[in-house]
Amino acid sequence: MNSDIDPRFHHRRSRLRAALTAGAFGAVLLVGGCGAAGDNASDAGAGSNDLKASAEKGVVDEQYAPGDAAASAAPEAAKSGERQQKAPKPGAAGSHVIRTAELLVEVKSAPKAAAAARSAVEASGGLVASENTERIDDRHESSRLVLRVPQDSYQEVLRQLTGSGKLLSRSSNAKDVTDQVVDVESRIATQRASVKRVRELMDQAEKITDVVALEGELSSRQADLESLLAQQSSLKDRTSLATVTLELIEPDAPRKAGKDDDPGFLDALGGGWDAFVTMFRWIAVAIGASTPFLVTAALLLVLWRVLRARRTARTAPAAPKPEPETTPAAP
Repeated sequence: MNSDIDPRFHHRRSRLRAALTAGAFGAVLLVGGCGAAGDNASDAGAGSNDLKASAEKGVVDEQYAPGDAAASAAPEAAKSGERQQKAPKPGAAGSHVIRTAELLVEVKSAPKAAAAARSAVEASGGLVASENTERIDDRHESSRLVLRVPQDSYQEVLRQLTGSGKLLSRSSNAKDVTDQVVDVESRIATQRASVKRVRELMDQAEKITDVVALEGELSSRQADLESLLAQQSSLKDRTSLATVTLELIEPDAPRKAGKDDDPGFLDALGGGWDAFVTMFRWIAVAIGASTPFLVTAALLLVLWRVLRARRTARTAPAAPKPEPETTPAAP
C-alpha cells in the first residue's frame, strides 16, 4: 500500500515534520534564553554586591572579577611603596653638624669661674679637654679652657658660661657634614665587602704565589678600611660633642707685654742697641771664620818676599872695585 502513495506526499510530510521540530526547538531555546538571561542578571547583581562588600573589607575574590582584584591590589602596593620611601635610611636619620664656639668673659675670680664652668660641663655629660691657668701678677689670673659639650646641651651650656660674667666677645660656627658622614659610611660598607671577598679568595687559593698576592691585596684594603674607620670615629666625636673655647680674665688685669702696647723711645733704643750688638757679633764671627785664611795668606806673602829677595841678590852683577888714588910726586 505504501508503494501506491505518491512519493511527493512523503517528501511534503518530511518537510512538515522538520518544520514542526525546528519550531518546537526554537520555542524551547527562546524560553530557556529568557530564563537564563534573568538568572544571569540576578547573578550579576549579586556578584556586584559581593564585590562591593569584599572591597569594603579589603579582600577581593578572583572568581568574580580578576580585573577588580588587580585594581584593588594596586593601591595596596602603592601604599607599601610609600611606606618604604618614608622609612628612614640607615645612617641618614638626622643631620650631622660640627659646632664650635669661642667666648671671652670678664669675671671677678678666674679660678672660681673656671671651677663653675667645669661643673656645668660635667653636669651636662661633657668633659674638659684642656685647661691652662696663668698668673699675670700678684693679684690677677687668667684661665683658658677647651670644653667638649654634648650637642643637646650646647645652647644651655653656652648660656651658663656667658652668664658667668661680663661677655667681651663671642663667636660660633656650625658646619653640616651629613654628606661626608653618609659617604664615609657607604665607603666603609663597600670596603668591608671587598675585604671579605679577598679573604674568601685566600681560602680557595692553592698556589703559594696566589696566596702571597692576595695577602698583599688584603693588607692594602685593610689599611684603607682602617683609615675610613678612623675618619668615621673623628666625625662621630666632632658631631656628638661641640667644642667651646672659654677664656676667663679678671678686671683691671694688665695686658701681656708685646700684644697691644705701642713702641716708645726706650723700646726703639733697646731695639737699636740689640741690632748694634748683633751686627758686631756677626762681624766677630766673620773675622773668626776668616782668620785661618788670613794668617795662611800672610805667611805665604812673607815667604814669597824672602825668596824673591834672595833670588834678586844672586842674579845682581858685582859692583867694580874703585881704583886706588895715586898722589903726584913732589918736584
